Amino acid sequence: MARSPKQEARALTADERDLVAKSRPPAIKSLTDAQLTALLKRTRERRNRARTVADRQRREMRGKAAARGAAPSKADEGSRLKLSVLTTALQRLDAETQRRRRTKAKTSLVASARKALALKQKTKRAPAPSSTRSADTGLRGKARVTVKSHVPPSMRGRVRAQVARAQAKRDARPR
Repeated sequence: MARSPKQEARALTADERDLVAKSRPPAIKSLTDAQLTALLKRTRERRNRARTVADRQRREMRGKAAARGAAPSKADEGSRLKLSVLTTALQRLDAETQRRRRTKAKTSLVASARKALALKQKTKRAPAPSSTRSADTGLRGKARVTVKSHVPPSMRGRVRAQVARAQAKRDARPR
C-alpha cells in the first residue's frame, strides 16, 4: 500500500526523516561512495532497531512478553509503519550500491579489454609457414583415391535381381 509523505513524517523522527530523504533519487546520486556506505550503515541500524521495537510491541499485545513500560502496548501500527519506511529506504540504498558496483565492474572490464587489444596489436606475429596448405594461392589438389570394390560382380548381379523381384511383387499386390 502506498504511504503518503504525511504518514511517513508522522512515523519517523527528524533524524530518520533525513536518512529517508537522502535515500531518494535526487539526493542519492550526489552521495559519494563513502557517504553512501555510512548512510547504508545508519539506516540498517535504525531499521533493525525499529524491527526490534515492533516485534516487542507485537509480543506485548499478544501477552507473550512482559510490558516494558507502565502498561503493555495496545497497537503497533506506528512502529510497523516506521519499519516499513526504513526497509524501503534500505532497499533503495542497496539498489544504488549494486548499481554503482556493476558500473565500476563494467568500466574495469572495458578498460582491461582495451588494454589487451592494445597489447595484441602492438606485438608482431611471425608469418605462417609456407609449406602448409593454405588458401591464399588456391589449395593444391589431392590425388583421387579409388577404392576397389570387394563384392564380386556375380554377387552384385544376384542382389540386384533379388531386389527387382521383391519390388515387382510389392507392385503387383492389390491396394
